[in-house]
Amino acid sequence: MRKNRFGAIAAMAAVAALTLTACGGSDNAGDGEGDKVRIGIKFDQPGLGFQDGSTYTGFDVDVAKYVANELGYTEDKIEFVSAPSANRETLLETNQVDMIFATYTINDKRKERVGFAGPYFIAGQDLLVRADDSSITGKDSLDGKKLCSVTGSTSAENVKKDVPGVSLVEQQGYADCLGLLETGSIDAITTDDVILAGLAATSANKGKFKVVGKPFSEEPYGVGLNKTNDKCEKINTAIKKMIDSGEWQKALDKNTEGTGYKPSALNPPTKFEACS
Repeated sequence: MRKNRFGAIAAMAAVAALTLTACGGSDNAGDGEGDKVRIGIKFDQPGLGFQDGSTYTGFDVDVAKYVANELGYTEDKIEFVSAPSANRETLLETNQVDMIFATYTINDKRKERVGFAGPYFIAGQDLLVRADDSSITGKDSLDGKKLCSVTGSTSAENVKKDVPGVSLVEQQGYADCLGLLETGSIDAITTDDVILAGLAATSANKGKFKVVGKPFSEEPYGVGLNKTNDKCEKINTAIKKMIDSGEWQKALDKNTEGTGYKPSALNPPTKFEACS
């Protein structure tokens, strides 16, 4: 009896050890030693980062999967975490995620709190209009038009400053703007061009809208990192490999299909962040 009891205790200890190993965090994201890697993405941006049950799709997601694989993480080792714009710095600073791919524009203010690899894409603020509308050819043709963007967005305010004659309509989400655009209640929607292309590429919207294709800002999308993360160089190498192999272009085409979207001449990126 005593011998069996000791055997049972040993077996329980072995199971506990295995459990602790499996639950271990991925503080050294990129070592590819079996731990999971936690990647922050948007869950509500079709064409970029979108959650449908347990499935995640979009250009950001495709780039994240490619980079993770190059760092040694197969797809089943990726844990996607919702990374809304307002929470991104906190998620990285508190190590709730290892990397963020979420239309995350690199800028000096953010660099005070987090690190960046990339960029893996350079977006630009643009306009989405109805497919049969030829009257809007860029920002300068918005005078007297009704323009929609999301409440609190800097995109709409930027246009309003430059084109005082534009009438600004704010909604809670881009889906609301799309409904107004389809019925003719507004004339255009504005935000980053690739976000607009992703919205237009959904099965429900295909053929209804088009991106004007005259971006008027530069938004370099970087991979957000905690400042202590030492995988910046490896991530940049992975992004370059994705571009050189043609997989970057395939991912972009797949996620913007049917919108007529063409990225600016700044793409694909050729200069990456200096890793400190």
